[in-house]
Amino acid sequence: MIFKAENEFLSIEVKKYGAELSSLKSKETGIEYLWQGNPDVWYGQSPILFPIVGQILDNKYRVDGIEYEMAKHGISRKRDFELKEEGNGYLILTQAWSEETLKQYPYKFVLDVEFRLEGKSLKVTHYVRNADNKKVYFSIGAHPGFNCKIGDYLEFEENETLVCEKINPDSILDGIHYPTLNNEKIFEITADVFDKDAHVLSGMKSETLYLKSNQRKELVKFHFGKAPYLGIWAKPGAEYVCIEPWYGINDDYDKKDDFSQKRAIQSVDVGATFSFDWTAEIIE
Repeated sequence: MIFKAENEFLSIEVKKYGAELSSLKSKETGIEYLWQGNPDVWYGQSPILFPIVGQILDNKYRVDGIEYEMAKHGISRKRDFELKEEGNGYLILTQAWSEETLKQYPYKFVLDVEFRLEGKSLKVTHYVRNADNKKVYFSIGAHPGFNCKIGDYLEFEENETLVCEKINPDSILDGIHYPTLNNEKIFEITADVFDKDAHVLSGMKSETLYLKSNQRKELVKFHFGKAPYLGIWAKPGAEYVCIEPWYGINDDYDKKDDFSQKRAIQSVDVGATFSFDWTAEIIE
């Protein structure tokens, strides 16, 4: 099932399965800005990463001495969401814990995702509510893929000298820091820039970047706010780029005794709600 919303300038489509954004289209030009999920390249489009971002070591982790198993990027992207609310230019989808999720993730939660069109912008807000009687630990991230061409580039709003980490073939952080930008703004999308998988960036001064091209005037202004990590990724040579604000990160080989000790883990107290958002503004 697909849910739809539109305003004067833009239209969006969102899948019931995973609350995955599947279209972001300009009504003025007809341009589709979101990657359309070619399964021969990458079947995804904009998965929601919860309650882990990336891979945990051996797919296993412990909470209060009990071992659990969870696959890459967590459980929410492969479960249905329900339509909670819709109106003029917006949708809110929701997903909650179940007896099945407790077998993989021993916390009771409610995850709401709001898609709201404001002028020529799409704002996506994620809300994690603690529905348990104890503190809930989690990671969460976004993974939208935008259409582009080889030779297009990302331009940060400020000059950056960034920490960059990468993952190995098992999707575990390799422990090496790779130089990325030296008081510069431009990250060029070349045919081989993702040969060693994603660039996991941190230490950003910017809260916004632009997806630009020397071949066309249209661009995407992407606001990622104060996300502590920003993943930049595509299949090598593919004509899209994922811009991924993360509140969490892949494991390295330093095994933790408890999920609460995981690097970059987030938490939310009983009855409280954590939220983060990203915005894509279309400039034509």
